[in-house]
Formats: sequence, structure tokens, C-alpha cells
Amino acid sequence: MHKRQVRITRLTVATVVAAMWGTFSSAAATDLQKDIELLLSEEGLTGIAWMMVSEDGEASLGRTGVRDNQDRTSFETATRFHVGSLAKSVLATGVLRLATEGKLDLDAPASRYLPDLSFDNPWAGTTEVSVRHLLDHTSGLNDAQLWQLLSERPEADSPLIAAFPEPEAQLRIRSKPGSRLSYSNQGYTLLGVIIESVVDRSYEAYLDEHVLAPLGMRDSTFGFTTQIGNEADPMLAWGHVDDGSRYAANAMFLRPAGQFTTTTADLARFAKFLLSDGDIDGDPFVDKTMMRSRGNASGTEAASAGLVAGYALGLGRRDRHGVVGYCHGGNIVGFVAMLCVFPDENRAFAYSVNTDSETADYGRIDSLLIDALAIAEAPVPVTVHSGPDVSKWHGRYTLSPNRFQTFQYLDDVFGAIKISAADDLLTLTSLQKEPRELRPVGDRMYSANDRQTASHIFLRGEEGQYLISDGFQTFEKASTPYLIAHWISVVLGLSGLAWLLLAGIVSLARFGSNFLGRPEAPAFIAIAMLLIPVPFFLSQSFMAFGDRTLASALLALVTALLPIGALLTIIKASKTWRVSRLDLMHGLAAVFAFQWCAVLAAVGLLPMIVWAL
Repeated sequence: MHKRQVRITRLTVATVVAAMWGTFSSAAATDLQKDIELLLSEEGLTGIAWMMVSEDGEASLGRTGVRDNQDRTSFETATRFHVGSLAKSVLATGVLRLATEGKLDLDAPASRYLPDLSFDNPWAGTTEVSVRHLLDHTSGLNDAQLWQLLSERPEADSPLIAAFPEPEAQLRIRSKPGSRLSYSNQGYTLLGVIIESVVDRSYEAYLDEHVLAPLGMRDSTFGFTTQIGNEADPMLAWGHVDDGSRYAANAMFLRPAGQFTTTTADLARFAKFLLSDGDIDGDPFVDKTMMRSRGNASGTEAASAGLVAGYALGLGRRDRHGVVGYCHGGNIVGFVAMLCVFPDENRAFAYSVNTDSETADYGRIDSLLIDALAIAEAPVPVTVHSGPDVSKWHGRYTLSPNRFQTFQYLDDVFGAIKISAADDLLTLTSLQKEPRELRPVGDRMYSANDRQTASHIFLRGEEGQYLISDGFQTFEKASTPYLIAHWISVVLGLSGLAWLLLAGIVSLARFGSNFLGRPEAPAFIAIAMLLIPVPFFLSQSFMAFGDRTLASALLALVTALLPIGALLTIIKASKTWRVSRLDLMHGLAAVFAFQWCAVLAAVGLLPMIVWAL
């Protein structure tokens, strides 16, 4: 065949293939659009914008639903939205940029850049908190206090250190720095403070100019944006909750950890950078070694023992839906977002939904986008039938450390897990989740039945503790009698309160005006008073829950009166129980209620002073 004919034939074939691929891609995009529209309807979500980066680096954008439930404005390509904690991945890029320029040392003590703040670190003599620890969530810091998350007090330009009015209280280190991962919004807020210390300007202005602009993310900002007021952004989607109510964005104390506005096109640009070697137009922007380290945990007890799962430098290794990617999610009032990159496939996806739902299954969105990108399934490790003996690890475990220090008691009581044998497998059970099977894959590593790769590891701590880690959380073996004692305390306390409430209602109906002389009256009145703050909370903004308001003041008062009411019932019943078995029951119920109140007071949950939690 003549060379010219060959060229024409090849060109014709290429044209036909391209046309067929275009038709296929268009059909696939149409199917994805329909699937997501159906998903939004079934899950009760308001709207969504998404992007996908294909293997050839091309980005495709999609959207459906409305950006405002009130005026039914549709999503557009240029619609901007909040992405919550996904901001951490972008902010971490800014920190890595400063480190690449030599302006910041990731392994230096964070205190070098925090002259006005100090940690309460029991390990300070041997292990200080480093900048890397803050980036990797391994500093040992508490996630946040309630008032740092839910407050109307902060302004858009409030100093970042306003989040730490008592540093020794807020910056208490609860596990050896670098040893265990425990997600911390406070840690990323400190990174914002560190950036400001290094560049001598607001972290928002610096990141917008020196990170977002070079990445081409010109429709994104770390600055505060909202849907109301004189400076409202007309292209910003409204956030919504389950009942369809819309929420305007509020300023935050911990804004470096979750304040970021972007578009799908800009997220595509960021994803492409994450898939790169760190260069921009041929010039190094972030050191290649740092780029390769993102999402690959190191230094923790779990990572040192061989578990790959974990978090590093602003990304987490995520094993879901049969594939493994490097991801960061985001959740802020009114919005839920996700970004995942798959370096081996050179593909990525991201989305933001403007409904913050307690019931929706957002994982369905992930699954649809993974299927649309045709991400290859992760290889499944072979089950080992004669692995190391882990029988000494059987038992009950509690989080160490738990995420929110204030609620450690509740996590211990209601979040404990149990590891038990089931033939060649182990079973992980808890009160909050469905049981999970763990199969051995070698070296005390196990893979859960809802994961493709090794997901858990059994190890010993520096002090000989029996530990279980999934790379993101560490559980420490707890005393079963200790937990049982707490469970009995809770059951007795709730039973006592229920009895006194029912007894009070019956007595009120039976004795009328003489009810106040009854032994059960003080406890019943104290329990009934718990309802007083409810209408005041309903009439105030959800974001004011952590502030000192009339509602929260009333809550503190009525919860302080609860043990007093129980104690008065005990005293009154002690005088009449010999002649009335019913009064004896009232007295015992009050004792049960009082002991639980005492426990709650001992752990700082009673009285419930929300502005201090």
C-alpha cells in the first residue's frame, strides 16, 4: 500500500476511534448525570458540583440540583462553594511551599514559630511537637473545644490566637508527639498561626497570592465568604441541612482548618498538581520528596510496625469502594465535600454537596465517580491461616487518645470496641457500628471485610500496652471491669431518672396540690426543668450553641439543679421508706440518678457549661 494511503487509512481509523470514544464518553457522562440526579433525589440532597480528571489530564465538570432552596437557582460551572476541612490539604500545600523555599523547617519544634503560645506537653523533655506533627495530625492535640466550633463571637478578621485564650488548657498534649494519629482542627489552626509568623501577614492573603494564584485557582480564596450582608458573594451556593433550611456561612475561631471557598474547575487544577511531581511550568514549587510523602504515614507506632494506612502532609490514604486513593474530605455547616487522587491511575475526582445531612450516604457519590473513572480495584492480600498469635489482644478497647477530650467519658462508655475470635477470623464489635470481620494477612496485620488492603494492626506500646490501630485511630486495651462498672452506672442512672419522671407524673395526677410534699417531687421537678432551655435553644442560631447565651445559661442552671433534686428526694425518702415501699423505690431511684450525676460531674460534663466545653 502507498505511504500516502497508509497515512489516510490511519487518520481515518483514528478519526473513527476518536468519534466512537467521544460518543462513548458522552453517553457515560449522560449516565453519570442521571445517576447523580437520582441519588440526590433519593438522599434528599439539594445540589452538587463535581469534577473528574481523566488519565490524559483532561478535566470534566458536572453539576445538578440547586444552589439555593429558596429561589431555586441552579448550580452553574462558576458556582462557588465551601469545602470545610478539604481546606487542610490546600493549606498544607502552602506550608510545604514555605518549607521548599527554606523559610520553614517541617521537623523543627512548632514552638519556634509560635512565640506567643506554648504547649502543655508531658513529653517536652524528649519529644517536642514539630510542624510535621501538626501537618500529620500526630501532635497529640485535642481536636477542638465545643465553643471553638459553634460560636457567633469570632469576626472574619479575629486574630487566630483568639482560639487559644488559655493555651495550657487548649494546647494540652495527650499522646507522645508523632506516635499516634488523632485528627485535630486546633493543629491546623496553629499552622495558620505559623504561616503568619513566617510571612508576617495574614495567612489568607499569603496563601491566596502565593499558593492559589500560582496553581491557577483564581476563583478560590481562603478569605471569609458568605451569602448575606453587604459583601455577599452572589456566586456562592447556600448551605442546607436535612429539613431543607439554608445556612449562611459564619466566621470561625478555627478558620485555617475549614474556611475555604472554591469551584470544581479550581479543584481540578489542585488535583492535577497533587498528581504531579510538584513543579509548575517546569519550576519546582513543592519539593518532590515532600510530594511523594503526601498521604504516606511515617513515624507513628502503626506505620513503624508496617501498616500503610494513615495520613501525612494534608492527605489520607483511603481504602474504600474497592480502591485505594489519597483523599481529604470536608464537612462544614451546610456543605459536605471530598477530594481523591489516584496517582497510579493519574486520575482524580472531587465534589461539594450543599446539604449537610445526618442521614445521607455520601459514599454513594464516591462510588459513582470511582466507577465513572474506571479506577482499578486494589489487589487483595492473601489470608494467612497460621499468623502470629494475637489471643492476648482479645478484649475491650477504648480510643487513646479520643478525638474530643471533653467527651472522653462518653467515648469510653459508648465508643468502646471488642475484639474476639471467630474461627480463623476476628470480630470487631461496638455499640455504634455493625460488626466487622478481620482476616489475618500477616505480621499481626488484618484486613476488615469492608476493605481491600490491610486495615488494622495489633501492636504493643512503649509501656507494654496492648494496642489496635487502623492508622487513623489507636485503641488501647481497657479493663473490662472498669467498663462494666461504667455501663452499670449509666443503666442505673437512666433507669433512676426514668422512674422518677414517671413517678412524678403519676403523683402529680394523683395528689394534685399535695404533690410537693411527696418524696419524689424534688427529683421530678429537677428533671422536668431540663426542658426549660429547649425553646430558647430553638429560637437562637445553631452556631451560637457554644456561646454564653440565655439558653446556655439556663442549661447550666438546670443541669446543676439535677443532682440537688435527686439528693433532696433521697433525704425525704429516707424518712418514710420504712412505712412505704413505694417511697423506698423512689429513694433507690434517686440514689441511682445521683450516682450518675456524680460521675458526670467528676468528668466535667455536669453542670453542662457549654461555653467551657
